[in-house]
Amino acid sequence: QVQLAESGGGLVQPGGSLRLSCAASGNIFVINQMGWYRQVPGKQRELVAQIVRGSPVYGDSVKGRFVISSIDSKNSLYLQMDNLKPEDTAIYYCRLVLAGVGEIYWGQGTQVTVSS
Repeated sequence: QVQLAESGGGLVQPGGSLRLSCAASGNIFVINQMGWYRQVPGKQRELVAQIVRGSPVYGDSVKGRFVISSIDSKNSLYLQMDNLKPEDTAIYYCRLVLAGVGEIYWGQGTQVTVSS
């Protein structure tokens, strides 16, 4: 089993910044992908950013504002979010995909609210 623990969400004003963290633990051998997704009520979960074999991939709505990074030795993932907008308000989830059979794990989510 793999556990993912997110932290760093909160309330921020438009134009502000937040940094999300995700720590993975458990039976982790080789990670294929780690990334961040977000979801608002009534909508599908959407890709924010992910790292696939060392290369970052960003959703169109966050390009130029968010930066994803990781520390492989610590199985940790981060998301630096700058110039936040009200439409960034959502629950943000950490997602991990193991190599091999491709098992997918999700964190419990952390709320990000952008409001004045």
